Amino acid sequence: MTEIWGLTGGIATGKSTVSAWLRAADLPVIDADIIARQVVAPGSTGLAQIGTTFGADYLTADGLDRKKLGQLVFTHPEELARLEAITTPLIKAELQRQLADYQARQVPVVIIDAPTFFEVGYLIHLVDHVMVVATDVTTQRQRLMARDGLSAADAQARMDRQWPIDRKIAQATVVIDNGGTIAQTRQQVVKWLDANKFGKSNHLERGDQ
Repeated sequence: MTEIWGLTGGIATGKSTVSAWLRAADLPVIDADIIARQVVAPGSTGLAQIGTTFGADYLTADGLDRKKLGQLVFTHPEELARLEAITTPLIKAELQRQLADYQARQVPVVIIDAPTFFEVGYLIHLVDHVMVVATDVTTQRQRLMARDGLSAADAQARMDRQWPIDRKIAQATVVIDNGGTIAQTRQQVVKWLDANKFGKSNHLERGDQ
């Protein structure tokens, strides 16, 4: 039987780093962000539906004009809802297809990596457990400002589009505290892998590199 874990966090809390470590430990990871890009790739049904719904102005010769569409949905919640009505069913179907494939092969554990794991609603019903990568809110905001070159207000606005990290922590099976050094965070992941006998944690024993 396959054990299914959700992996999430807040923006700039370090989820992607933990996800990369889990891959390095040879755990299969289904990445919702990758699927989200695939379902609106050139030639896809999703891209055609976006063109029909929002107009050709949001398409380019290379496919979706992500920047222009992003600006629209960021400032207009009703437009975001229209976009999600197109993409969410497509993402869900592909994610479930990949999950069923792993289950059919009876792999011991599968990770579903999704930044908006709780926010989308349906993912919680697909998993047995949830891992949340967390920092305190001040650290999260500072890292986001430094990473994306944002003002404090803009960083907070992006954070506010997701559930507060404390709310996610309250629903987590396991919390990885990424408020310290990278080595301290890595050690928490190694401990979790070893305790559950998942993957190859020795692939992560690399000091502070």
